[in-house]
Amino acid sequence: MSTQNQMNGEENFSEQVAVRREKLFELQKAGNDPYRITKYDVTHYSADIKASFSEGQEMHVSMAGRLMSRRVMGKASFCHIADAQGTIQLYVRRDDVGEEEYAAFKKWDIGDIIGIEGFVFVTQTGETSVHCQKVKLLSKSLIPLPEKFHGLTNTDMRYRQRYVDLIVNPEVKDVFLKRSQILKEIRAYLDSKGFLEVDTPILVPFEIGASARPFCTHHNTLDMDMYLRIETELYLKRLIVGGMHRVYEVGRIFRNEGMDTKHNPEFTTIELYQAFTDFHGMMDLVEELNTMLAEKICGSKVISYQGKEINMGHWERLTMIEAVKKYSGCDYYDWKTDEDARACAKEHHVEVPANATKGTVLAEFFDAFVEENLIQPTFIYDYPVEISPLAKKKPDDPLFTERFEYFINATEFGNAFSELNDPIDQRERFESQVAAKRAEDPETRAEVDYDFVTALEYGMPPTGGLGFGVDRLVMLLTDSPSIRDVLLFPTMKPLGD
Repeated sequence: MSTQNQMNGEENFSEQVAVRREKLFELQKAGNDPYRITKYDVTHYSADIKASFSEGQEMHVSMAGRLMSRRVMGKASFCHIADAQGTIQLYVRRDDVGEEEYAAFKKWDIGDIIGIEGFVFVTQTGETSVHCQKVKLLSKSLIPLPEKFHGLTNTDMRYRQRYVDLIVNPEVKDVFLKRSQILKEIRAYLDSKGFLEVDTPILVPFEIGASARPFCTHHNTLDMDMYLRIETELYLKRLIVGGMHRVYEVGRIFRNEGMDTKHNPEFTTIELYQAFTDFHGMMDLVEELNTMLAEKICGSKVISYQGKEINMGHWERLTMIEAVKKYSGCDYYDWKTDEDARACAKEHHVEVPANATKGTVLAEFFDAFVEENLIQPTFIYDYPVEISPLAKKKPDDPLFTERFEYFINATEFGNAFSELNDPIDQRERFESQVAAKRAEDPETRAEVDYDFVTALEYGMPPTGGLGFGVDRLVMLLTDSPSIRDVLLFPTMKPLGD
């Protein structure tokens, strides 16, 4: 848009706002202030009316919604309102609603919230509509909606003004209705398996040694710094110790890190823990849950995501060693020493730390060669112990852990362990993790969660644990390209004046 056109557009917008404010002033002066209305009885919604009404039936309705269009034809008008379920056409005639009310109706603006009473009929063109007998202005819209045929297309403004986005882009509401349905189905599935939904603290007393960077705040009464949680894991496993053997939490997580199409500083995860099972039990649960969700939400096990066909009913299972060999040609078992692994990394132009172990190199090879190929649902399991501080070591190979992550469309969706329940091993891993973090960042306030170690000392049964991101799952099942498309109010940097 040229500078002149933009200035003209801004002047026109300001004029429209001024006109609407003047209309409001006139209404208030006449004793018809719409903002003084406190309630309006609604008996029917648009989609229900369309679904249930048939010609010849008598159906009287009371409805409310936002005026989205209007076509005045002298003594009668057609218009559309949008309510919680969709849109419906209204027929408003002067002789039915009264001369004064009809004159007022013609002055209302697109975007105003109105209430109507009338009876349902079908027009000659076959459109289910409401013949209005009463009309009432319930709330005044002082800012005009975006132009009908252009809508709100600027993605930055869509995210900042989600309320306008929801008004003018109906398909956006569908995404969030599906998000709610996804959470409902997940809860129903877990509840049916005997899991109990719980809540754990969002404010925690210290920074743990994990790699994720937390947000810090200060508690005035206790005069202590506190941190927004970066996971729900350690509290949930305390509950396993306490005898609550199947628990889950739909939890808001906060990480002070980068932002892109897959990351937002605050996001939603589901973590669940089940006593007396292992990571294989978690694999079965993930496969069953995700296959069910695809069928419930998308109507098929085979879904489309950004032009790719993905079969949610078929899951491949590969160890990390098998996956690296499949996609890079390098075999972990050919590396006799850490030096062999580092030399192989150098040969394949994979950057690794100078003191990298075989396990660390394997993980770097996975990132470099494997993940981008995992389009169809795939479990990658048996992770090196170096990158799995909370997972139980494999009994037959202590260099690896009973851990898996699962990938769809080259994106990690979830992480699961046979949970470490040896308190001595856990203490050592925590202390090594914190020491490594302090060596990397001397300013860190990371501490070992010794209370969690104490909990393990009371005895935690063999347990399988799983965590997965809700937002990425919603992206997948709604064919949304960005995490911001599935968050009602994504984190945004404030605009200037």
